[in-house]
Amino acid sequence: MSLRPVKVDFENTWQKIKGTLQAVLTWSKVSRPEWNERFSDVYSICVANGDGLDERLYKATKTFFEEHTKDIYTKINFYSKNLLKDYYDHWTHYKTGTIYINLLYRYLNDHYAFQKKHDYVEHIQISVAENDVMEIGQLALETWKAEVIEPLQDMLISALLSEIERDRKGERPPERIVHGVISSFIDVQEYERKGNPLKLYQTAFEEPLLTETSDFYASEANQFLETCNCSQYMQKVDTRLAEENLRVRRFLHLTTFDKLIKVAQTRLVQDHQGLLTAECKQMVKDRQTTDLLRMYKLLKPIPRGFQEMLQEFEEYIAETGLSRVKSMHGENETGQFVNVLLQLHKEYTELIEKTFNNDQAFFGSRDKACTKIVNHRFDPKRPCRAPELLAKYCDTLLKKSTKNLPDGEIDDKLNNVITIFKYLDDKDVFQKFYSKLLAKRLIHGLSASMDSEEGMITKLKLACGYEYTNKVHRMFTDVAISKDLNSKFSKFLDTSNAQLGINFSLLVLQSGAWPLGQTAIPKIAFPQELCKSVQMFETFYNNMFNGRKLSWLQHLSTAEIKLTYLKKPYIVTCTTYQMVVLLLFNENCKLSYNDMSNQCQLEEKELRRTLQSVVDVKLLQNETPDVEDLSKCSFLLNKNFANKRTKFKITAAVQKETPQEVEQTHTSVDEDRKMYTQAAIVRIMKARKILKHNILIQEVIDQSRTKFSPTTQLVKKCIEALIEKNYLERVKGARDEYSYVA
Repeated sequence: MSLRPVKVDFENTWQKIKGTLQAVLTWSKVSRPEWNERFSDVYSICVANGDGLDERLYKATKTFFEEHTKDIYTKINFYSKNLLKDYYDHWTHYKTGTIYINLLYRYLNDHYAFQKKHDYVEHIQISVAENDVMEIGQLALETWKAEVIEPLQDMLISALLSEIERDRKGERPPERIVHGVISSFIDVQEYERKGNPLKLYQTAFEEPLLTETSDFYASEANQFLETCNCSQYMQKVDTRLAEENLRVRRFLHLTTFDKLIKVAQTRLVQDHQGLLTAECKQMVKDRQTTDLLRMYKLLKPIPRGFQEMLQEFEEYIAETGLSRVKSMHGENETGQFVNVLLQLHKEYTELIEKTFNNDQAFFGSRDKACTKIVNHRFDPKRPCRAPELLAKYCDTLLKKSTKNLPDGEIDDKLNNVITIFKYLDDKDVFQKFYSKLLAKRLIHGLSASMDSEEGMITKLKLACGYEYTNKVHRMFTDVAISKDLNSKFSKFLDTSNAQLGINFSLLVLQSGAWPLGQTAIPKIAFPQELCKSVQMFETFYNNMFNGRKLSWLQHLSTAEIKLTYLKKPYIVTCTTYQMVVLLLFNENCKLSYNDMSNQCQLEEKELRRTLQSVVDVKLLQNETPDVEDLSKCSFLLNKNFANKRTKFKITAAVQKETPQEVEQTHTSVDEDRKMYTQAAIVRIMKARKILKHNILIQEVIDQSRTKFSPTTQLVKKCIEALIEKNYLERVKGARDEYSYVA
């Protein structure tokens, strides 16, 4: 075959091409020689001598498609007994045929349609409008759209919606046919490049489908609710949504998935979310994990409904926890409090892990509920007791006792303490109580394990930062330094050839690091046996640290004295006050109250308490036991004293905390908060220079959150105090703005 242009008999050639086109579209047999000859015919027309044959071929082909599709429309519209099946069969033949026809017209597409579309030929009048020129494959599909789909659109959509409704009711329509008809709305626009290739599908089919789906499920939801309880309703809805999910994948385009599922969820779940969430608390109470998981799956995609479920979950945990805490008994209150919270935390953590797939939103609700429980005030007039109880629980774990646990178990329990500690708002209150109890353990040597003590401090530092545990670290440092000081003091005595006559050791504590108030501490006159030791140590210490002041905390000191006047010797551990009283009887077998008071120089209240404790263990005897007023009594040394143990303690060196001391601790915390808040305000203002009132308050609250949550009223008072101290001033002309005074 020659490739040179030749004269072509267009009509004769077109009739051959037309016959082949008809055969291809009807799936009739076309031999390979015939097919190859049609390629040559198309090429010959496009390159033939004479102008306009390619354009004529284009127009003739267009007319052919129009006549063919109109004929198909007539057959479907007037003679079809099964609309969707007949449409699908014709469409399948037509679409497959157009693919081959587009290949047959490749040369025309490349050398006529392309040039016309992009206007490569300048200054030449073209008879075919530019917008009408397209590839033959696209032309065929556009013709089908105009001549078949658009006239039949209403009938097709109605039939498709009926088939989908049948599928929802349990009947199985022919999936291949339904899917194929729906796909035809997309396939006819497959050549669309600039616009939306899904426009016809979305406007003609998707929008009516979404409307029909909404009506269908709104009606079905009402029917379900009339006959089902909440659990049964959720089960039916879950099944319906799963079916709809599968239906979308079987019949529809993927872009419809989210839209259709959202409509179904709106009608089935969102419209009735209040009925579902109202049952949440009871389901949690009864541990209906299957129903809870189903509710979670249904409400998760609906933001408002999911938030309501989280709120119900949080409220139930808070109510349950507060009820358990309120029912605690007075005995072992600290242990009960911690165990109740830990059990609650563990219980609902496991529920979230097993039922809600470790969803962080539920962990957030659990944490909010635990925060409410831990910081709840059963008496609004009194401070929250959680920080105090938690500190005392730590003291129980870390203090020596007959019930001490192995180190590994103690560490696990301290980790549990940190779990609860993180929910505390008043972490500074915990810090104050913990420091006081730690001080007593360190001073009196009551710590069961220094490793456990240091481990707990490390956990607190990780939770709140170095600043939070700074003073506690200094307490441990003082204990270590004191050991070194005692060693140096012993060398000092050896160098001075001084003999104290007693074993004497002490702790030197920094006043700023230890929570030991020095006000209103009862003083006592040192006995002769101690005077030399005290004087020698003061000399030694002043030589080492010139300018430092020593204050003796006699009420925290302990002593061991040996009783040698009885049938067998005893070693007695007692307080400094008890020791001074007993040493008075080294020279006397009988002393009056006034004599002891004059020699001890101890305030009356403390002397009475001390005397009573010694009389109670029967080391001293009241000469007139019937007289209640001790100041009118005289006391004798009990020479018939006996005890099963050769070493014993008169009274506990560590006294229980009184309500007054607890109140003093809270008062101290309030003062610390004022200073911390003022420091935070100055720090912020120094950096920002000028700041509005509300912004300043919010920044102070944010900075203080790791230790406590300051009230707005506290911040306002601190701002006023700083204005009086000339740290801040109000900006002139602005009512709610402050500036930093450099």
